Amino acid sequence: MSAAAAPAGRPPERLLLGSGPSPVPREVLDALAWPTIGHLDPAFAVIMDDLAELLRATFATANRATLPISGTGSAGMDALVGNFVEPGDRVVCGVHGLFGERMADQLARAGADVVRVEAEWGRAIDPARLIEAARGGLDAMVVVHGETSTGVAQPLDGLGQACREHDALFMIDCVTSLAGHPLALDDAGVDAAFSGTQKCLNVPPGLAPFTAGERALAKLRARSSPVRSWYFDLSLVLSYWQGDGGRAYHHTAPINLVYALREGLRLVAEEGLEARWARHRQAHEALRVALLGLGFERLAPEGEALWPLLAVRVPEDIDEAAVRRMLLLDHGIEVSGGLGPLAGRAWRIGVMGTGARRQPQRRLVSALAGALGVDPTEALAALDEAWGGVRASAQ
Repeated sequence: MSAAAAPAGRPPERLLLGSGPSPVPREVLDALAWPTIGHLDPAFAVIMDDLAELLRATFATANRATLPISGTGSAGMDALVGNFVEPGDRVVCGVHGLFGERMADQLARAGADVVRVEAEWGRAIDPARLIEAARGGLDAMVVVHGETSTGVAQPLDGLGQACREHDALFMIDCVTSLAGHPLALDDAGVDAAFSGTQKCLNVPPGLAPFTAGERALAKLRARSSPVRSWYFDLSLVLSYWQGDGGRAYHHTAPINLVYALREGLRLVAEEGLEARWARHRQAHEALRVALLGLGFERLAPEGEALWPLLAVRVPEDIDEAAVRRMLLLDHGIEVSGGLGPLAGRAWRIGVMGTGARRQPQRRLVSALAGALGVDPTEALAALDEAWGGVRASAQ
């Protein structure tokens, strides 16, 4: 075999502190290597049931229709809109970043009458404005809870109740917030939601955690037209995942990714949601103060920041692309650049799962200071102080 035709070698080790994927723990990697069995094997059915229960706990919902969609987070978005939005539906959509824009586009492609409620990139939308837009009547409201393009968390206050007053569905994208930022779906009145595995769950990309409540399922059953996608038709997929009277074949599930997701969810349950949220908040604040000492200021104002993702403004005198490249190639650390109007002006740094700990953050701060040619001592001291003096080995 010629050198040109030789297969690529093993990929390099990277510390993934970008917008995703996030670091994958050894326990999850080990689960990926478990023996592959059939997707209708009774032993796999036990794993599916266990995963669904763990996922309900992570979403903080009692929804029976809780499962991973076979596909990345964007597949979850497609499934959400495809199942619960029909042509002509009036849908209020919050737009304050790239993923809100994508949602609005997806709604338009589904034939919805999209009412955009916008805020500038880097700010949350005042819930009162979304509620005001609902007063004209609506069939659904969709917001991005954790806007990955800007590091902003969208308040959900009163939105579920406003939707219920109009007999409309309240649906959210929680790709980056799930298991890293406070979110309890049932308490917030959320009717349907989707997420991704590659953020705070620390599982490789390829599955989209998904949940739908009874109000959403009632709309699905009452549709005047079939779901446009056979693959994402929840009424068909649920016949496989819920298995009432036996699991009906729908598609060949990504067996080993399901193993990995169950293990990732088990680690979430082992730590506990509230403890995990608190750790992400502490990690976010610790990295924020450390990077501020190096000239990087957080984009989101106090009270609107998304804990699992720190978006910072890059100092004007820094070639941000060159420094990011240096971090990746010289130090094996990935951080993400800005998108849309923030391209070339901002970085998006992951504070997700095992990445939301002191040791990986120390490595990033040290490497960044070196790339900038400055002494890291003060920035590292600020980081350690924000971690509260807890032993680094415990974080």
